[in-house]
Amino acid sequence: MHVSRSEAATAATLLVLADFQGALACGAPWGRAAYGGSRPGTLPGRLRAVSGLAALAYGTGAVLILRGTGSPAARSRAFTALSAVMALGTVANGASRSPVERALWTPLTAASAALAWRSRSARP
Repeated sequence: MHVSRSEAATAATLLVLADFQGALACGAPWGRAAYGGSRPGTLPGRLRAVSGLAALAYGTGAVLILRGTGSPAARSRAFTALSAVMALGTVANGASRSPVERALWTPLTAASAALAWRSRSARP
């Protein structure tokens, strides 16, 4: 199956999020840009573990999208669910106390939600 441009763009947004979360999990000092910005610098172990799981989830989602497998109905349901999850992420990032989080992640998660929604019925 061919992957549409909207699907590829959705996967790209997930890869950006996976990279960021992976960097946090590995100790990057970007705490001001995550989890409400309440932990400047390197995150504590528990949040680094959460970031590691988030990186795995985002990365897996991107790979599954780029593989282009699955029935059209299953892919449509998955993109609908992803759109809803990313819309919730948009609200959470928009409500964050962290100006960095609001400025960076709110537009990215909104774009990801819109792209996933568009990908529900994407045709090559």
